[in-house]
Amino acid sequence: MQLFQLLAAALSGGTVLLFGMLGGIFTETSGVMNLAIEGYMLLGATISYSVSASTGNPWIGLLMGAVSAAILGILHAIICVTLKADQVVSGLATNFVGTGVSLVLGANLASLVGKVPLLPSIEFPGLLNYGWFGEGLYYLTKQNVMVYLGILIIPIAQWYLKKTRPGMHLRAIGENPEAADAMGVNVNGLRYVYTIFGAALAGIGGAAISIGIYSGWFSELTVNGRGWICVGLVIFAQWDPVRGALGAYFFGILSRLVLDLKIPSTLFGGLVANPFFLHPNYTFFLEMLPYIFTLVVMIIGANSARKKHIGTPSALGRPYSRGEKGK
Repeated sequence: MQLFQLLAAALSGGTVLLFGMLGGIFTETSGVMNLAIEGYMLLGATISYSVSASTGNPWIGLLMGAVSAAILGILHAIICVTLKADQVVSGLATNFVGTGVSLVLGANLASLVGKVPLLPSIEFPGLLNYGWFGEGLYYLTKQNVMVYLGILIIPIAQWYLKKTRPGMHLRAIGENPEAADAMGVNVNGLRYVYTIFGAALAGIGGAAISIGIYSGWFSELTVNGRGWICVGLVIFAQWDPVRGALGAYFFGILSRLVLDLKIPSTLFGGLVANPFFLHPNYTFFLEMLPYIFTLVVMIIGANSARKKHIGTPSALGRPYSRGEKGK
């Protein structure tokens, strides 16, 4: 049963990272650097929660969370694609805008906890009739609808990027925009599209936190740094959706283990001894683990991409102007 609970936590914890990570992959594959995922997720979480509370419909909240993040993505696209400004600076600035707006709009939303309509969960009670294994499967499959949506979008994103003509155009504008332009592909137009689309996906990830998976509480900083973890996962994934999904779900396992280690009696039936670092004065070591993991996977991903000469889009971070040769 413990294994099923751990896998269930991996699915739920990984899902909130999955959408932000995929948004980063789509945007950066087009050649536009995306460091604003945290701001997109914060804005999506705040707007979706507020709209769900005011309309009574969490699906409208989910939609508006995506739309609000997409609008912020337009700002990033204007700065990077049209004005051709530094993409790192633009990403950080856009992130600050999303964070600031969320702080203002979400300041009083915590009082609505317990009163906001939430996205539904899916469960299969018939599994309980099949003994301990069926009970384990029941707890594994009893997930918020966003978990199932996340599982569905992984193969779709992989197929789109690797097997379709639009996906080929997307990879082309990130690898060699000059050649793509010569073939008649609208480089800057598509960069707008995928910057906005990537922002919307990250906004959905934020909504998954506030009105879906972690919906028992809310604060204006409810994303809690997960957007930056998504940035690291994009690098670890080498811009590949399946690899990124595996990293996201592993992070979900790690997050659950951190919680279990704080209460050793819940870990493997209480068979684990209580080491010194689980003392209440030292548990901050455990809370550092997810972020240490992010640094490790970034290093692994960067080194792997460098050695294999794959992964990073060649034109990532470089604005494109027709008639100018890439530097």
